[in-house]
Amino acid sequence: MHADRDRIAANLAAFPRIALETGERRRAAVAIVLSARDGELTYLLTRRALTMRRGAGNYALPGGNLEPGEDAIAGAIRETSEELGVAIAPEEALGMLDDFETLGGHVVTPVVFWTDETLSLSPDPTEVDRAWFEPVARLDHPGSPMSEEHPDGGEPILRMFADDNWINPPTAAWLYQFREVGLYGRLIRVSRIGQPEWTAR
Repeated sequence: MHADRDRIAANLAAFPRIALETGERRRAAVAIVLSARDGELTYLLTRRALTMRRGAGNYALPGGNLEPGEDAIAGAIRETSEELGVAIAPEEALGMLDDFETLGGHVVTPVVFWTDETLSLSPDPTEVDRAWFEPVARLDHPGSPMSEEHPDGGEPILRMFADDNWINPPTAAWLYQFREVGLYGRLIRVSRIGQPEWTAR
């Protein structure tokens, strides 16, 4: 597994990521937390609580808005702890993907972490309906990403396979870029991936 960690870290280090100015938009971060379970590489995935005001029931990586003075790594660590009770350390960050502008008005930085700790999850029920360890191998599901025309005429929507479902951007966009950049060292941008309008609500 450490060979996988070293390869992903090297691919991220070589990636010329795009950092965006926020302007009037809120800055946020999400965590792609990699860990081995029963000899299989996994990442943490959640479904948001059904009672949330925004994004209820959506598939999501742990994450959220940054606090004043907080960088993306610190914010992703804090949000992962608050949402899932999982403690990760700054030195476990392998790198970052492109900043991504969401329809909800956020600039989100995806941060990739690797932990050798045996993780146990304690989801906060006010934020998380369900959380689990999703096999990284499923990112290579045949036909993934699945592309479909945007119903409002925008850029095509790309979906990734997880939890036996096809999940939507923006989470799907971050997972797609992680697969291409982190796993395979391919230069892929995702800024032009369409997002369903309901993700802004």
